[in-house]
Amino acid sequence: MAARVAAWWSSLTCRTQGWLACLAITLFAAVLRLVRLGSPGTLIFDETYYVKDAWTMLMTGEARDWPKTVGPDQVPVNSIFAQGDTSHWLPSAEYVVHPPLGKWCIALGLKFFGGAGNPFAWRIATALAGSLAVLLLCRVALRLFRNLPIALMAGLLMSIDGLGLVMSRTGLLDNFIMVFALAAFLCLLGHRDWARGRLREAASSDARQPGHRYRLVAHHPGGPGRGSEVLSSSSGPFIAWSWWRTGAALLLGMATGTKWSGAYLFAVFAVISVLWDAWERHQAGYSHWLGAGIVKDGLPAALLMVPLWAATYLASWTGWFIHPDSYMHQWASTHPGQGVVWLPDGLRSFVEYHRQMWRFHTTLHSPHPYMANPLTWPLQVRPTSFYWEKLPGHPGLCSLAPASQCVASVTSLGNPLIWWLGTVCLVLSVLVALMNHGDWKVWAVLAGFLGGWLPWTFYLNRTTFTFYAVVILPWMVLAICYMADWLRRNTSRTSYRCWCTATLGLISLVSLFFLPIWTALPVPYEFWRIHMWLPSWI
Repeated sequence: MAARVAAWWSSLTCRTQGWLACLAITLFAAVLRLVRLGSPGTLIFDETYYVKDAWTMLMTGEARDWPKTVGPDQVPVNSIFAQGDTSHWLPSAEYVVHPPLGKWCIALGLKFFGGAGNPFAWRIATALAGSLAVLLLCRVALRLFRNLPIALMAGLLMSIDGLGLVMSRTGLLDNFIMVFALAAFLCLLGHRDWARGRLREAASSDARQPGHRYRLVAHHPGGPGRGSEVLSSSSGPFIAWSWWRTGAALLLGMATGTKWSGAYLFAVFAVISVLWDAWERHQAGYSHWLGAGIVKDGLPAALLMVPLWAATYLASWTGWFIHPDSYMHQWASTHPGQGVVWLPDGLRSFVEYHRQMWRFHTTLHSPHPYMANPLTWPLQVRPTSFYWEKLPGHPGLCSLAPASQCVASVTSLGNPLIWWLGTVCLVLSVLVALMNHGDWKVWAVLAGFLGGWLPWTFYLNRTTFTFYAVVILPWMVLAICYMADWLRRNTSRTSYRCWCTATLGLISLVSLFFLPIWTALPVPYEFWRIHMWLPSWI
């Protein structure tokens, strides 16, 4: 049987093998995310905002206010909502501080998977997004490293990381930013491969043209090739536009339409993509490659990407524009002469709403027991406790310790080995790239950190949480894969395989150990306590 499977596998093309293997890892990730997705059966942490907003958006087209309690007995509205009584919203539009696209994604899950009284329904959208992210990361790693085992390593690490798992099993927004950004990054890698092929083809064609001028220049001592290289006097073909880059702009507009932090990712990804274009002009043998990269690539790319990105973001607010009772929709008519007066009333209200949202985000300093400084996110110093409850009786694993208190918890803590190792590998990858006089792939590793983490360091006094770091999780994994690829090319096959096997085995065991506190499995209190390796985790 094994021989037949091996023969069948060998008969497949490399492309088919790559897709099947990546889909297998994605299926594994989906199982981890979907099994017991409805547990805990109550709104946890910020689900109280986003799930209820999504439900009223589905019912009325816009987010509505909710009372905190219902009825003469003052029953918490969240308890009633989780039991299926979801009709207690108020007629007034709610003041929301994030764009609506992510909540519309949650709303689709509510519509097609059982309604608001079903915890599975309000989390299915994030679970599917988290599963899709594993497939996307596999394809990103395959394009970067051209090695299927490393691509599968990326998918496995993404599958079993605790932060990725918890955020895929909770109805929050950050998973959608991550998957939109990762899909956009894959598109930009596709654009780079397309542009590289086009430039090489054009350079080869130029070389056959009679009368085309070239000049000889010395190679950098650490650069590719030997001796000298030939640079064409031409600047090369037009590569600023491709369907890949168009798709990236649309996806980054969707990321920004989920949370404003997507705008930072758009800026960083766009700049890195243009720099890749310029470098590929140089590698293909064209002179004046930097100037051509700015004029022929950068400016036209901006003229393409910025309007598409902005239009996609505006489209996410369609519901706000078409519902006259949406929050602040009538602000302009009640505040004549205020705001941006030359805009039509609808846009003037829209701009003023955004100004208030900006003020909220930049002045949010309310203390919270689980707030975490962004500088600590990569080390997972202060994870967020989404849910922690004492349970009656001794269900599940609690039956093994009948004398202990039974508890269930959901802690948005990444696998510490993945995050700690990833942080070390990030630093090492930069050092390795510098020693090798540059490597375009290191910018792929750094892109997520520059766009998804670095901007938050300018808001160190703002109330922030470690679970925001799920956006950089794919790039944390790529840092590990970058160093694995370096080991593959610079050490013996035996050493490389031993390192990978030992590392992945240990990480998998740690994930298995932490799985109960990521998925609300009932466990004895002492079992939960031994997972709190750092005092700041409690």
